[in-house]
Amino acid sequence: MRAVEVLLRSADFDLASCQDLAARIVREEQAQLQRAEGRLESRKRFKYGSPHPLLDERTTSLLFIDESGHPAPQSAQDQPVFALGAVAMSESEAEHYAMRADEMKIHFFGRSTITLHEPQIRRRKQIFSFGGNNARYDEFSIALDRLISETQFIVFGAAIRKDAFSTEFLASEIDPYLPTDPYAVAITLLLERYVDYLLAANDQRGLGKVTFESQGPKEDAEHQVQFARLLLDGTQWVPESAFQQAIQPGASFVTKSGSSPVELADMFVRDLYEWARSGCRDVPARWNMLTSKMYCRGDGRSGKFGVKVFPDSDIRELIEAHRAQRVEPVQKLKAPLLGSGGADAAVQHPLGKP
Repeated sequence: MRAVEVLLRSADFDLASCQDLAARIVREEQAQLQRAEGRLESRKRFKYGSPHPLLDERTTSLLFIDESGHPAPQSAQDQPVFALGAVAMSESEAEHYAMRADEMKIHFFGRSTITLHEPQIRRRKQIFSFGGNNARYDEFSIALDRLISETQFIVFGAAIRKDAFSTEFLASEIDPYLPTDPYAVAITLLLERYVDYLLAANDQRGLGKVTFESQGPKEDAEHQVQFARLLLDGTQWVPESAFQQAIQPGASFVTKSGSSPVELADMFVRDLYEWARSGCRDVPARWNMLTSKMYCRGDGRSGKFGVKVFPDSDIRELIEAHRAQRVEPVQKLKAPLLGSGGADAAVQHPLGKP
């Protein structure tokens, strides 16, 4: 294509058509690469128990979801990425986290009604400034890291690179299976991975119950609709029967108030947003600790991973290198996921910069 452009220029022809064709070819190649990566496994790979999931008497797996960034395409210049992050845990572990978080908050703040909000913690704003007492802040940070590391959970996430999504998929209209809204795409990608986690393992990991951090009455209704569509229609890669077998119908919505696993989702999604915004190069504050709990099935180049950056055709090597570093420590988490707590040895695994 470059040679054709040079010949046209030497002949004093208009280059607009040639450049437009080259751009379309690049977009098509990127889209085909995305599709090829997704078609490695059959939609029929999941095995179910009884016809109705409630008859299996499975334990409940709780998934708590939070967001970072704004999904509106027009905000891409200031917020180039929109991310959803989630943590999955058992009911008993959620109660254990709330109890320990309350104890930590009472110790540092004198009350348990404090909500841990990652941006305020990092910037040492409001109550997390500790009146400028750096030693007290450091003591709090150590206690918070210990709380995170000793809580049993698995992380999932989806980060949408809004400009690339618009140019590679929306503008070209070449993938009819994808929603057109970044939030809906993120929900789709995240819940595909959560279903894989619940159904692809030999041992049963519970029947999923999904809770979103509330964004407002209208937004919550929109997200409930997208959630219901997944359960009714499935996706290109995961059939509706898998969603119906893995997840309870009807999502819940909560605000950030007091001690809740939504706080953990808030911490993870902020790191996910920063990592994706950097082109998957930087290592945010708690990134290594949190992604050591990332779900993975397979190795660094195939299988299923709990975190998806989309589109990723131009940064796939960086993402695969990051995945490969996390395969071993995440597999160590497999046995105790639905337990009642205790230290997580995997988070002690030293992980380098991706």
